[in-house]
Amino acid sequence: MERKSIFNFIIILVFAVLLIGLLNLDILQGAKFRRLSDSNSIRLISQSGARGNILDRNGEVIVDSKISYDVMILPEDLSQVDYVLNRISRILGTQTTQLKAAFKKNFVSSSVPVTVASNIDLKKAILLGEFRAEEPTIIVTPKPLRHYPHGALAAHVVGYVNQIDRWRLTKLEDYGYKTKDIVGFGGLEEKYDYYLRQEEGGLCVEVNHRGKFMRVLGFQAPSNGKDIQLTLDLKIQKIVEDSMDGKKGSAILMDPQSGQIIALASYPNFNPAVFVNNRTNLISGLLNNPDAPLINRAISSSYPLASVFKVVVASAALELKKINTSTSFLCQGSTMVGARKFSCWDTHGAQDIFGAIAHSCDIFFYKSGLLVGAQNIHDYALKLGLGRNVGFELPYETSGFIPSPLWRKLNKFQNWFAGDTANLAIGQGDCLVTPLQATNMMAAFANGGFLTSPYIVKAVGGVDLSAKKKKLIPVNFKKSTFNTVISGLRKVVTDATGTGSDLSSLAVTVAGKTGTAQVSRNATHAWFVGFFPFDKPKFVICIFLENGGPGHAASVVAKQIIEAMNNQGLI
Repeated sequence: MERKSIFNFIIILVFAVLLIGLLNLDILQGAKFRRLSDSNSIRLISQSGARGNILDRNGEVIVDSKISYDVMILPEDLSQVDYVLNRISRILGTQTTQLKAAFKKNFVSSSVPVTVASNIDLKKAILLGEFRAEEPTIIVTPKPLRHYPHGALAAHVVGYVNQIDRWRLTKLEDYGYKTKDIVGFGGLEEKYDYYLRQEEGGLCVEVNHRGKFMRVLGFQAPSNGKDIQLTLDLKIQKIVEDSMDGKKGSAILMDPQSGQIIALASYPNFNPAVFVNNRTNLISGLLNNPDAPLINRAISSSYPLASVFKVVVASAALELKKINTSTSFLCQGSTMVGARKFSCWDTHGAQDIFGAIAHSCDIFFYKSGLLVGAQNIHDYALKLGLGRNVGFELPYETSGFIPSPLWRKLNKFQNWFAGDTANLAIGQGDCLVTPLQATNMMAAFANGGFLTSPYIVKAVGGVDLSAKKKKLIPVNFKKSTFNTVISGLRKVVTDATGTGSDLSSLAVTVAGKTGTAQVSRNATHAWFVGFFPFDKPKFVICIFLENGGPGHAASVVAKQIIEAMNNQGLI
């Protein structure tokens, strides 16, 4: 009996506590929860502004945005959803099952608008707007989409946009980025996403406790992102890409006086529009393509520079007084370096430095390189901007690599031999350079002795940044060194047997250096790096053809580009 009394007391005590709690909720905190209830009846239907436009140096549009429309419904009465979706499907000309699948995928609660169709055109948006008078649960909102009026042109410069991935969200969520945001991937879209990014606005609507739409409370206009103007010239960019079509590699044109990139192309390329349109099959094809069309080969891949590297060895040998303009070496087709025979691609006879550059004589540079020494070759390569980042504005720039005896010892636990120096002297072995680095190196010879800081963004939000970005870094070689190498580069074109003699027929005077990089028994990369017009250089040009054959193939592409530019009055 005593136990039963205690149990009853406990029951009474529990009920008393619950009663007090209910009274507290209703009387003491009722006002608080009513306020919360009121706030919960407010819904924001977001509306996005447009990303900033990307323009060329003349203000021509490279990328802009066009307006499409999304269709949402307020599922306040779930029993009416099928009816509403059926009506929408007839207007849009789509399958009801497709809309139902979208509804199921995007449904959160009966008080949250659900997107059932995206990217519809203006005509259908108007028709749905008329139906909304009958069915107010339908919401049609404008949505700017990236638009590429020139298709794949300058794709690697621009990049593309897509829904944010987990990796980027982890990095950016502290800056206001959230799930399902559209952000830049690659190129300027990624590097300048902060400036290009728009701010959201939208409709503020009131719904009752059942989720039924009551009224519009207000509207906050979204704001657009900032426009970005580039140093690119669309006309020249098109000429370059037309000349590279069907090839693999990259092409760059740069102003050697300022470092402005006039054209930059990488092939194979891609059309950024496939990501906007969510063409799943095409996207999968791009991501799984063994030729890696999303890689910007101009800055993100590095290659043996081959005979173009002879410019470095020539400069070092002259600066260190290991050779002079009277120095001559006999080329008989091969030479012994230690116990190993090193061959030249031809038999050139006696060669001074001018002839050696013009004919790309390997024997001359084997011997010059051995006189200079591996460490000095490494150091002079770095002085000319090779093997290190130029600090370019596009993401995923790679540094390349210039080997040295110390690196070999520390990383491979191997000694450096004379044969390694001979290989390095002609740009082979472990020597790796990006096309942009090669372009910048040649700029120092075109402008009289200065490395530039290549850049491609001219203005952001109407603010011109050119003056801040133009940087000229003196190389500090003797004037005579530059003059000697430049004379050799000109002879590459003017000498009847020069490796770039194809360019001699142009109306525009050109200087430069070809290169053939041996990458396997049967495969070679082709290079041409030069500048024009010779007397007052306005452009440095770099053509790189991956597995494109001998250097001659790259000079042919360079010729096509220069000829087309001249015909169009662009030089």
